[in-house]
Amino acid sequence: MGRLILLNKPYGVLCQFSDERTGPPRPTLADYVDQPGVYPAGRLDLDSEGLLLLTDDGRLQARIADPRFKMPKTYLVQVEGDPDDAPLAALRRGVQLKDGMTLPAEVERIDDPALWPRDPPVRFRKSVPDCWLRLIIREGRNRQVRRMTAAVGLPTLRLVRWRIGDWTIDDIAPGTWREAPAILRQGR
Repeated sequence: MGRLILLNKPYGVLCQFSDERTGPPRPTLADYVDQPGVYPAGRLDLDSEGLLLLTDDGRLQARIADPRFKMPKTYLVQVEGDPDDAPLAALRRGVQLKDGMTLPAEVERIDDPALWPRDPPVRFRKSVPDCWLRLIIREGRNRQVRRMTAAVGLPTLRLVRWRIGDWTIDDIAPGTWREAPAILRQGR
């Protein structure tokens, strides 16, 4: 097995080592990980935060990123609204998106998690309630969690990937990383 790095990717950082866009440069993984030969196993959008796995092992990278292996990914999601059981039940059944039906998600309402402040902060509106969900999916379509919550009337305000399989960002500060054993186990 090769190397495996667990990075807590900050908001606004590209999930690649260079920015090919013209215009002002955006932060990239190169600003946070100075380890040659490692590449992301999967993606995390510019406006999402949390766990990103990087490895130098192509087989491990494919195993983590390939939806055929259905590795569970746990997200902490701040949504706009105060959901009753109906939208959560819809997420648990699977949601129809433009690219097809999603697999059923595990979802529960949770207390506000003890997270680091986001920069920039999520816009607060006194007249619009929000809440936090723990959402576990076993596939990884483009912007899937955001599209799923929007489809059930709960737009995502903040999205933090907390866990992939057995790997977590627990005790890893934003913008920092640690090396982990690259042992693949199924689980949560």
